[in-house]
Amino acid sequence: MTVYVITHPEVDVDPAVPVPRWGLSPAGRARVEELLRLPWTRTLERVVSSTETKAVQTAGTLAAPLGLPVLTDPELGENDRSATGFVPPAEFEQLADAFFALPGRSVRGWERAVDAQARFVAAVARAVEGATGDVAVVAHGGVGTLLWCHLAGVAVDRRHDQPGQGSWFAFEPPAGRPASPWTRIGAPVAAGQADGAGT
Repeated sequence: MTVYVITHPEVDVDPAVPVPRWGLSPAGRARVEELLRLPWTRTLERVVSSTETKAVQTAGTLAAPLGLPVLTDPELGENDRSATGFVPPAEFEQLADAFFALPGRSVRGWERAVDAQARFVAAVARAVEGATGDVAVVAHGGVGTLLWCHLAGVAVDRRHDQPGQGSWFAFEPPAGRPASPWTRIGAPVAAGQADGAGT
């Protein structure tokens, strides 16, 4: 069994809407379609998603050709950043740097990286429990990177972050190391699109 950890691609950024309710942008939807070209997407027996809109939309596109339901778990959500809500991109990047650099501390009220990591690792274990075939876990860049660090047995560090929204890596449970670094889905988007660990 192989587990594929996938992050949603580009989203429609709307400061007036809570971040967990942001949906995929047209560019993001197009890149999810590119994901379906990868051969392993046809081997999945289970698709599990965070409850955030952008992740559910990504998971739905992945599950539909296989006739699979999308199972959801709120514990697969991104690190809790509700204390700050939306912040401009430059400020967000500074906060994200601090989040990874100081995993045992709360950055301006954000969920601590050590807590987000423990929560997400446990949620992924639940997502694959009992599966006999390949599983897709659709989530977010920040927590996905925390999982990658956990599986690789390395300290939390942003240098292991995804190369941009809409990336994936694979591992084989129960405690397999990541088979590779993150892989970007399709071609990178044009400059100016929301990117990184941000959503």
